[in-house]
Amino acid sequence: MKRPRKGAPRPPAAYYPPALATVEAIVAERRLVVATLIASGVPKRDRADVVQGVVLGAWRSIKRGMYRPDASENARQAFRKWLRGIAWKQASHYRERAYVRYEVLSSQPFGLLREVVGPSLEAQVDAREALGVLAELKPWQREILLATDEPEPLAAYAERRGMNPSTAATRLRLAREAFALRLAPKEDL
Repeated sequence: MKRPRKGAPRPPAAYYPPALATVEAIVAERRLVVATLIASGVPKRDRADVVQGVVLGAWRSIKRGMYRPDASENARQAFRKWLRGIAWKQASHYRERAYVRYEVLSSQPFGLLREVVGPSLEAQVDAREALGVLAELKPWQREILLATDEPEPLAAYAERRGMNPSTAATRLRLAREAFALRLAPKEDL
């Protein structure tokens, strides 16, 4: 007995041979495509672009042999059904794209928000204090601390400066310790 195959089942074989249609036949059904896009919720400002995508998609599918109508069905009705399906699919892809979302300009954009945007006042004060401490460090300490923000690794930083990577790691450790020591809260004695 043969074990069933794992995974998705195979798609059924095509029942009908591929049929050819011209670009003129696709463009002749433009009103059907536009009606489908309107029903799918594509706004007027973008309808022409989506219609163009439908025409190109349908033409490419015909060239690849993906248009296979039933021979017993009316040829025009079969073509219209197939084209409506492509238009519906293109409209659904259109609605999911990021460029469809647009921004509405407002003179008071932060007035529309319910919460405070950005860092709190305490976080801003802490950040200014940390920048002040960073400015007080020795130049080599400040340089190696700021180098950790660059995308290159520490070994590349050391090679560019002509030093051993272990020396660069030690300097980074010492600079971090000096920064943390100066940033620590001072206790009253």
